[in-house]
Amino acid sequence: QVQVVESGGGLVQPGGSLRLSCAASGRTFGSYAMGWYRQNPGKQRELVATITSGNSTSYADSVKGRFTISRDNAKSTVYLQMNSLKPEDTAVYYCKFSKWYYDYWGQGTQVTVSP
Repeated sequence: QVQVVESGGGLVQPGGSLRLSCAASGRTFGSYAMGWYRQNPGKQRELVATITSGNSTSYADSVKGRFTISRDNAKSTVYLQMNSLKPEDTAVYYCKFSKWYYDYWGQGTQVTVSP
């Protein structure tokens, strides 16, 4: 049984920072690609950042330079460090672990950026 649990979301003022964590259990995830997505009601789910098993990273243009994705294979955990947060970053954030046709998703965590 694979379980994926997210944490770290919350309310923050513009310009502030948050660090999201996503921990998976049930198998070894060192060979999996990991990523973060976000979605607001009525909008399409957006790919925010990805990190491969070889630690190669990729970011959406909207977050480039502000967000950093990282992973700890020993803990089967992917992180998203979010700095200089803007109201436009407000969304439910989802993590994903992927390998070939296998996709495991977190439950989502709310990030709200507001004065």
